[in-house]
Amino acid sequence: MLLFKKKFLDAIRSGEKTQTIRLWKHRQMRTGQRSYIPGIGPIRINAVEEVELEKLTDDDARPDGFTTADLLRAEIHQLYADKIAAGYRAYRVCFAKESAAAQSSDGTDAQV
Repeated sequence: MLLFKKKFLDAIRSGEKTQTIRLWKHRQMRTGQRSYIPGIGPIRINAVEEVELEKLTDDDARPDGFTTADLLRAEIHQLYADKIAAGYRAYRVCFAKESAAAQSSDGTDAQV
């Protein structure tokens, strides 16, 4: 499951936000897996790759819902200061909302 602050949910619903940067000790998601965002529904993970925060560009920031890499980095530092200090790795997680047809055949949403 991917949790987001409420301020990001509208951007996810509209398709403006299709990725997130997460700080983990080890990769916690894999390409192709299904997951779930509360308030949004089921998603498919399209890519998971380790990134260096200092090397993110404005082009990297836009799918995350930010206009510049500096704004994205500022948000990451605000949310994850303790994890950055502890040496956690940054991962870009690209995702897409799944349609109702892609949900499981018994009508329930899969959660990973």
